[in-house]
Amino acid sequence: MDCLWRGKASSAVPEGLSAGCTGTAPIPGQKLPLVGDESLMKEKGHGSTATAVQEDLRWKADRKTADKICSYNRHYAEYGGSWLTTTFLKEANRQEETFYDSVTGKPLFIAPRGRSWEDFEAESRSHGWPSFRDEEVVWDSVRVLPDGETVSTAGTHLGHNLPDKKGNRYCINLVSVAGRPT
Repeated sequence: MDCLWRGKASSAVPEGLSAGCTGTAPIPGQKLPLVGDESLMKEKGHGSTATAVQEDLRWKADRKTADKICSYNRHYAEYGGSWLTTTFLKEANRQEETFYDSVTGKPLFIAPRGRSWEDFEAESRSHGWPSFRDEEVVWDSVRVLPDGETVSTAGTHLGHNLPDKKGNRYCINLVSVAGRPT
């Protein structure tokens, strides 16, 4: 498997992944709450993480895709809209839902906060991936690198920050946050 975090990225998108969205620095005047550095994504026991993703991910998320994205990837994403093919929307409590790291089981996002479930779902549908705002991030476990890549403090690739006029918007792979709490 080509380990993109090792700088071996090629122009070809790895099988089963999408070119997805590329992160960006915040819009002038906006700031990232907690900026991480490249050391978070250094090589560990299983790519950029110490271990593989959990065996039994929530919402019938695909474990093979999750492992590629979470631990062996810095740039690519699950296919846009693929989160809609999982059981997530059927199983969600439509109140505050906690999203856990697919590797460590630590909480990463709690949504919706500061908006309705309908607004969270509509924004996520319109962009193709679950989309979170600053107040929905569990900052004890999440960092944003200067280029917009959004990662867990354990080295799990989550997605990218794509700021807009409302502020930071974290475009996150559902397979990266489908873990079970530990």
